[in-house]
Amino acid sequence: MADDPRFLTLADVAEVLNTSGAQVYALVRRGELPAIKIGGRGQWRVERVQLEEFIQRMYADTRAFVDEHPFVEAEAAPAEGESSHH
Repeated sequence: MADDPRFLTLADVAEVLNTSGAQVYALVRRGELPAIKIGGRGQWRVERVQLEEFIQRMYADTRAFVDEHPFVEAEAAPAEGESSHH
């Protein structure tokens, strides 16, 4: 059971998503990634199933973006972490 905990810390989630803890905290505070706050010091925990559902929503959102914004071979690919402004 310990190898597959039900709840993850924000740092655990950041590692899974290969992003920063600050980015995960922002996702949680904006309500995009459901989480619970435990105790007076506010330790945030994300249920593993909620993380998986979040990832699936991101795939769906990305598919919608790709469908709405067809790739044009001539356009330059934006650098990692940047967005193109067309």
